Amino acid sequence: MITFNTLLAEASLDPARVKLVRNQDHRFDKSPYQLWRANDGSFELYQRIQRNPWFRDIDYAASFVATPLNETLFVGLYRVASAGIAPAGTVDPASGSDETGSHFYDLQLMAALAEYRAKLIIEWGPGKRSWVQRAHLQDKQILELRRSAGDPPFPGFLDFCERLSTLVSLPLSWRQALSAVRGVYLLSCPKTGMNYVGSAGGERGLWGRWEDYVASGHGGNKRMMDLPASDYQVSILEVASSAATAEELIRMENRWKQKFLTRIHGLNAN
Repeated sequence: MITFNTLLAEASLDPARVKLVRNQDHRFDKSPYQLWRANDGSFELYQRIQRNPWFRDIDYAASFVATPLNETLFVGLYRVASAGIAPAGTVDPASGSDETGSHFYDLQLMAALAEYRAKLIIEWGPGKRSWVQRAHLQDKQILELRRSAGDPPFPGFLDFCERLSTLVSLPLSWRQALSAVRGVYLLSCPKTGMNYVGSAGGERGLWGRWEDYVASGHGGNKRMMDLPASDYQVSILEVASSAATAEELIRMENRWKQKFLTRIHGLNAN
């Protein structure tokens, strides 16, 4: 079994001096994955700001980001050059919060392991809340080494499941796939468990309809408008054929409303 520590050893790096960092945070409009994809320096700034002294007493940070498929993707090895305090006016690019006085590290991207950036997927294990781990205590299995860097593969329509807040960070190829089909979708409130069944029959397919929810929070649906804003989970129940008429799409939608009882116990008003 090939592990990440094998790669560190081949690069003459002591795993005891390395921490593994899995960057994942869905609380804000911009996720670490989205910051990294932007390639504008915002991800590097995000990493430098820490509320806790995570990079104390180590030499290197092996940085990973959680992809939209929840994979753990290697994005670079950084040398911890120095530690200090964030100067006045330092703003976290993910949350937008003022981080003046937080721990602030000089992290320098290294040439070591550069050939694996954006290609290497590891198995992080069950403790994903433990997002900073010592490499010599947690030797991670390598799951995949892709030939080239690029978007993670689209999971398929029936396996697709995201929050409204994460749609903005989806790869372009995913958006194109979702724009190309019409069908029936499900919105689920993570706080109450209440469901809403809807259909998308416009020119921009499912993606175009979901953009309405991202923009307004309710997409014009009356019962949702009467409730506090929520970061709904969005998934796909059924994909319509390219030849399906508007009437057939409505019949599909009504079948799912009946199955989920969303008119009685959910968020559908009709």
